[in-house]
Amino acid sequence: MNRLNQLFSTKKENLLSIYYTAGFPELNTTVAIAEALEKAGADFLEIGFPYSDPLADGPVIQNSSQKALENGMNLNVLFEQLKTLRQRVTIPILLMGYFNPVVQFGVEKFCQKAVEVGVDGVIIPDLPMYEYESLYKPYFIENNLSNIFLVTPQTSEDRIRKIDQLSQSFIYLLSSSSITGKNLEVSDNVELYFKRIKDLELKNPTVIGFGISGHAAFAKACAYANGAIVGSAFVKFLASEKDYLNGIPAFIRQIKNPAVLV
Repeated sequence: MNRLNQLFSTKKENLLSIYYTAGFPELNTTVAIAEALEKAGADFLEIGFPYSDPLADGPVIQNSSQKALENGMNLNVLFEQLKTLRQRVTIPILLMGYFNPVVQFGVEKFCQKAVEVGVDGVIIPDLPMYEYESLYKPYFIENNLSNIFLVTPQTSEDRIRKIDQLSQSFIYLLSSSSITGKNLEVSDNVELYFKRIKDLELKNPTVIGFGISGHAAFAKACAYANGAIVGSAFVKFLASEKDYLNGIPAFIRQIKNPAVLV
């Protein structure tokens, strides 16, 4: 089992994952942010590698990607930074980004380098499932690297079952088909969607993302899934706080348990 599987086998609920963009707000703080997030109580992390045309991202993450690229971030730089990752961070780490940079880097090489530096899984939203299965699956299996699939409210049950069959750690449930950064509005339709997924009794754990920005949304997501992912709200925090490393514990506390004041 990799670290993701170990995590989900020992903790079944209220898991908190944090997304942030590598190289933002500064080029060389990628591992320091990961270390601070683990100490503050995050259960696992998604480190985004920036791309110049991030179609599914809202303005907050788009701006962070642009700034990270301007700072000099790319996959070569990221893998160089992550060489010290496992000396400082023990929780599971995923890389998240678009497929174009991975293809340019080389898919097999990307998988090898990811595992080499201690990465446990990858989320590539625009990698088609049939391409993964027919072309790239062996690279992931050989390296014990989890490929995380996304499900939206429009995903059919047949496709969800297929994703469950192909998945090795967890399934990422998008709270909507919108771009990132939209606040989670738990309407009757969204509740029905969450309940529909829960009632399928999938073999893989599920984690809900898109629109989780505070404790209420986190708690609501965790009522239907094993955990939730906070992305845009954390990236916005990094952009607005000068002393963001020291501010991370308070940020995590307001998501997980704002009643705890110390």
